[in-house]
Amino acid sequence: MVDRPKPRSFAQRQGEHVDPELIAGCVREFLQWMEVQGYSQASVRGAHYQLRWFCQWCTERNVQRPQDVTFRLLEQYQAWLFHRRKKNDQPLSVRSQQAALIWVRVLFRRLMRRGVLLMNPAAEITLPKVPKRLPTNVLTAKQVEEVMAAVNFESNHGLRDRTILEVLYSTGMRRQELSNLNLDHVDQSRGLVTIKLGKGGKDRVVPIGKRALEWVDRYVHQARPDWLTKDNSDEPALFIGREGFRLIANSVSRLVHEYVEKSGIGKKGSAHMLRHTMATLMLEGGADIRFIQEMLGHSSLASTQVYTHVSVLKLKEVHDATHPAARPGHATGALDEETRAELAKTLVDDDVDDDISEDAGPM
Repeated sequence: MVDRPKPRSFAQRQGEHVDPELIAGCVREFLQWMEVQGYSQASVRGAHYQLRWFCQWCTERNVQRPQDVTFRLLEQYQAWLFHRRKKNDQPLSVRSQQAALIWVRVLFRRLMRRGVLLMNPAAEITLPKVPKRLPTNVLTAKQVEEVMAAVNFESNHGLRDRTILEVLYSTGMRRQELSNLNLDHVDQSRGLVTIKLGKGGKDRVVPIGKRALEWVDRYVHQARPDWLTKDNSDEPALFIGREGFRLIANSVSRLVHEYVEKSGIGKKGSAHMLRHTMATLMLEGGADIRFIQEMLGHSSLASTQVYTHVSVLKLKEVHDATHPAARPGHATGALDEETRAELAKTLVDDDVDDDISEDAGPM
């Protein structure tokens, strides 16, 4: 029997011939350390996308070694991030600027702990403040139904897409979490979904509404089998593409964006729009902010002093009572300003901003 070489990890494929004494080599070592520590591949890729700009920026200024990086240089890099423009000539969001600087701080803290540096030049970097405001792309229950109606579910492709929209809207999960879903993660009998390796590498169980479950069942039995072949008949992913393999997160964002635009509601958005919408509409329906926290998978609420662990069965009860798709015809109430502010604090830390990763090319 011939021993096949083990596939290399993402970190191992980055800059294999880079001098380990240079900044790019230190980044590669840092990515490998993240993998050893159990960070998800999505987190490793995220760190890579953020740090690649720093490597490129340093190279253009003939700064090759981490020992040559000073606090003043990092301040200049922060100013460069502020003034940088994406391909569409839009500035980086504050959250993207913050994310880039956070990974630089983590990298240099790691270098100091390894003994590569005697002092950490990034220790005193002040991160830009992210505005605490409610996302503007939250939909009304009526607008969500218009987006759903924009899907032609008579085809396998449309049936899958409608199911994806329903699952995102019902559960509020992130696009990567939906991509990671396997068939056995959905418990039809109990109306629950197990989300594996959510943000921060944490698993959680959340309710899923009856309507979404009906679409999942229809998709699994009518559309999904047509995309399977003898080569991928054992594919565990719930949502797959025409080739029969797991649908990637970027594809999820694209399809949501297309149907929002096609619906003609006059808004733009992707998968995260449905996450924000779910949280807002459930809160308007009477759900406690702590239940929203549990649904979204947040470890804490900045404005909440008492952290209450919510049982998944109670969470299911609240979901059924407050989610618009679980109770057709039930009117929702308006949120007062104080409650909206609390929800804003819940959602703002969760915003996924792909400004840098979408603009990125090979390192």
